[in-house]
Amino acid sequence: MRRTALTLLALSLLGTLTAHAGTGTPPPTREYYGTLEPFASRAVYFVMTDRFVNGDPGNDHRDQGGKLHTFDIPLPPCNGVVGNIGYMGGDFKGIADHLDYIRDMGFGAVWITPIVDNPDQSFTGGVTPTCGGILADKGKTGYHGYWGVNFYKVDEHLPSPGMGFRDLANAMHGKGMKLVLDIVGNHGSPAWGMAFDQPQFGKVYDRRGKLVADHQNLPPQQLDPRRNPLHRFYNTRGPVDGDKGSIFDGNLAQLSDFNENNPAVLDYLAGAYEQWIGQGADAFRIDTIAWMPDSFWQKFTTRIRRKHPGFFMFGEAFDYDAAKIATHTLPGHGETSVLDFPMKQAMEEAFGRKQAGFERMAPALHLTGGPYANPYDLATFYDNHDMPRMDASDAGFIDAHNWLFTARGIPVVYYGSEMGFMRGRPEHGGNRNYFGIEGIAAAKASPIRAALSRIAQVRATSPALQRGLQVNIELQGNRAAFYRVYQHAGQQQLALVLLNKGDAPARFELGALRQPGQWRNAFDGSTLTVTAGNAPAIEVPAHGVQVYLLDAAVTAPALADALDAAMAGARLPR
Repeated sequence: MRRTALTLLALSLLGTLTAHAGTGTPPPTREYYGTLEPFASRAVYFVMTDRFVNGDPGNDHRDQGGKLHTFDIPLPPCNGVVGNIGYMGGDFKGIADHLDYIRDMGFGAVWITPIVDNPDQSFTGGVTPTCGGILADKGKTGYHGYWGVNFYKVDEHLPSPGMGFRDLANAMHGKGMKLVLDIVGNHGSPAWGMAFDQPQFGKVYDRRGKLVADHQNLPPQQLDPRRNPLHRFYNTRGPVDGDKGSIFDGNLAQLSDFNENNPAVLDYLAGAYEQWIGQGADAFRIDTIAWMPDSFWQKFTTRIRRKHPGFFMFGEAFDYDAAKIATHTLPGHGETSVLDFPMKQAMEEAFGRKQAGFERMAPALHLTGGPYANPYDLATFYDNHDMPRMDASDAGFIDAHNWLFTARGIPVVYYGSEMGFMRGRPEHGGNRNYFGIEGIAAAKASPIRAALSRIAQVRATSPALQRGLQVNIELQGNRAAFYRVYQHAGQQQLALVLLNKGDAPARFELGALRQPGQWRNAFDGSTLTVTAGNAPAIEVPAHGVQVYLLDAAVTAPALADALDAAMAGARLPR
């Protein structure tokens, strides 16, 4: 169905040119855009705060937890690389001190992992982590931030004197950057299966430090919310008798599972996250969004946007079925964007070791007739902290970034990927390893980072690449060619994107499809003259990209017709 739509679009581009040729009458100025979402103008650098840079060793708390210590807990080597399940020292100051490093690459936003208070010991329950294992938490700590016990309090490992959360937000805003805060609504900390009832685990505290929920080291089936008020925050579904719409059937490992039907849960979480907006959070990434029902998220997002209209949120629904993850984007279902897992899968196949052709990208784009409220608002990525990092050559990473920063969507890049850091490594085998100033120094010399910066900086200044409608010319083998067009509220820009992921230079002929004008090369400022009767061939180097910009209205009838069709089919009616 999607390929049929693309074929019809191509026929429209080529077939209607003859019908309009020679009339001498340009089509009227129309509105063309992929999205009007302001946040789409930014690319996002994703930082696991504890693993980025230790800016202040004074907040490491290296003695915390006693025998169940929390700092520096190495695992057995995984194919020669040692992972770590303890805190490693990264903090707000480490991010603030290196904002220029991030901004200079072309990123306009930083997504940080949850900042809320996590337990002060390592976990004694669960399953022992293995090289490729997931949801195995025995001996682990809350260094990642997803084990909240007090959602109103910053974890003590993160702030420094003069560098609290509000200070970090101010530092980003001072450099023209936005702060994306990772939030959790589905669960708190691990809650049962412990050797003993550990302090904080399975507990929730309010803004005053009062205990409001306690799992008491009991499995969910043994909770008694009717008799014990401290159990009412949690669901009593066990690992096999409940279903929140995931293969894990109700429980993520031993994590305390919040009761979505308890109004106190919504009040608690919304109140906490409104607090962090008040201290500078500009957008939310919502963890495990698919594990809470859509009705809960609709109430949550409505409450947030009542005070903060237009507040941007994107969720994590870990599923490669576009129809399933798209439900979260629809009215009444939360109305958030989502991380584009189907595109992630396509990118891994096209730019990783499989080296699939660009035709693999077409079905993942959903440019017209797709299930999303708007595909242009999706957060696009190729790996993250919950899966093995992309296993690709340097050229593969360069090709991936050339696509990521020119095709539709909001690019998200995981820390260290600018140098292929820990490529191919799973969670417990290096995926989340410490980066540090040594990593930053190495990245500055990496050809991956140089190429990423080159294309990301072009996107950062191009409204067409940020929010423009996409019309494909060619997606086949090692070649991709497409337009991005933004024509809205008096602003007009066309971007012609040519990608070559092959090992040899490639020549692109526009043929009948051309927009007359004096096009500007986005990289070196040179010009390309295109007329109705002539379009010079353009050479793209091996593993390279060319972007040409034209700040003018669309006048080519064939292109206008194709854009009209794309505009009509891009967004679902509301």
